[in-house]
Amino acid sequence: MIRPATAADAARIAEIYAPHVTDSAISFEESPPDAVEIVRRMEKAHLWLVDETDGVIGGYAYGTPWRSRHAYRFTVETTVYVAAERHRRGIGRRLYEELLEQLGALGFVTAVAGITLPNDESVEFHRALGFTYVGTFPKVGYKFDTWYDTGWLSRLL
Repeated sequence: MIRPATAADAARIAEIYAPHVTDSAISFEESPPDAVEIVRRMEKAHLWLVDETDGVIGGYAYGTPWRSRHAYRFTVETTVYVAAERHRRGIGRRLYEELLEQLGALGFVTAVAGITLPNDESVEFHRALGFTYVGTFPKVGYKFDTWYDTGWLSRLL
């Protein structure tokens, strides 16, 4: 079941996110946020959803402001994460489809997504959901003694 996230979900969300921070360059954060920080982020998001099955959160997706200038107010940056043990079950796709639908209903016009490269799987995932690849920022993230590019995709809602 996909539902709005609550503060009670923050510890599980932090648990799902932590390996992406500590073990990969998928996230450019260097220290995993705790539940208190996740709640703070949830409060600043336009929308935050979780997928809950049998009482266990298997993934989450959210939309946040893309940039601070007022002219960007109809653009939203989207993100999705699925727990490693729940991959390949369609959770990410269901979350993103619901997220994009609800963001459109809220009046957002464009969704954007940034992806650490290389990550063909994520690029193809976004393309399958109607995103178009719009460009690459070379060497904008530095983690694990390595420079990473980010690819950017967008989709009209």
